[in-house]
Amino acid sequence: MARWIDVSTSQHKLKLFDRARLIKNYPIAVGKILAPTPSGTYTIINKHRNPGGPYGVLWMGLSKPHYGIHGTNNPASIGRNVSQGCIRMFNHDVLELSSAVPIGTKVFIHK
Repeated sequence: MARWIDVSTSQHKLKLFDRARLIKNYPIAVGKILAPTPSGTYTIINKHRNPGGPYGVLWMGLSKPHYGIHGTNNPASIGRNVSQGCIRMFNHDVLELSSAVPIGTKVFIHK
């Protein structure tokens, strides 16, 4: 496992690692109380550019159905607990992250 992603829902941070080396830290929005972001280990299974709706410029689907890492059409939401369980990023950040990780990348989500 070369590159992997660590998501802290309590810190609203997504960290990209290459083995043990931290490459980049990104601010994120996560699920609200009634629709929390699920903890666990998942895999990026697909990528879609310009998915439409509230998903911003890019969607990266996780191996947990209906959950993903995506951009947003509401940048003011970053840093808050507002989504339906997905991980939201600024559009420029999700594009950068997507170009740095292949399908199959592991995503570890925790509090």
